[in-house]
Amino acid sequence: MPKPQLPQISARQLRLASGIVLLSYLAMHLCTHMTGLVSLTLAERCLQWSIRIWQSAAGTAALYGAFALHLVLALRTIATRAHWQLPLIEWVRLWAGFSLPLLLIGHVVATRVAVSAYGFEPTYGKVVPSLVAGGTHAWQIALLAPGWVHGCLGIWLSLRHWPAAQRLRPVLLAVLVAVPLLSAAGFMQMSRDLAAAGVVAIPRGVDPTRPLALGTWKDWLLGGYCVLLAAALLWGRWRAMRQRARRAGAS
Repeated sequence: MPKPQLPQISARQLRLASGIVLLSYLAMHLCTHMTGLVSLTLAERCLQWSIRIWQSAAGTAALYGAFALHLVLALRTIATRAHWQLPLIEWVRLWAGFSLPLLLIGHVVATRVAVSAYGFEPTYGKVVPSLVAGGTHAWQIALLAPGWVHGCLGIWLSLRHWPAAQRLRPVLLAVLVAVPLLSAAGFMQMSRDLAAAGVVAIPRGVDPTRPLALGTWKDWLLGGYCVLLAAALLWGRWRAMRQRARRAGAS
């Protein structure tokens, strides 16, 4: 009796599945910021719900597993692509996608590494004043948009041939634009609320060595990410040159 054949999973399906996990995380992150437009109390409550989900064992495995898989597939695409004559929407998606680790690496260092190594408990009452005091709040807000754009474009490119997706195109476009804008507005509202309450500086009692150590973690991770990108690009160019040389020799 023949053995049953397991279904084959393509790289495209793996990319879509891992992308959905990452987009779910980013959507929850953005929506949590948006609740700051209602009240800081609601935003803090939503943040704690988000932390319980993504810092659980299952949430951690899903998030970082999806990130690692998505990155490996992206590097594989760079290394094996025969040409770079792409439509504009693909260039935008690629730019936005490779900007996403800049957000995730900083976020991982500022939350998970800080929680594991220093017992830091992230709340908006601590994080927002620290970002504002450090002058990095605008950068953090700006970095959310590329990841959101990349995820939405990836979903759209997968579903654009469905008639229902075409009918919903104006609604999807509105969501694409409105969510990051409302998220930024919610963050700034929380900043104003905390400033009005007198919470404007980095909280006291923080280990003075922690910012330096976290900065070192961030620099090493960002450096490693850039090295991986450069290696994939160089490997792809070397591979393309070898293929051209073989074709020239064969002719």
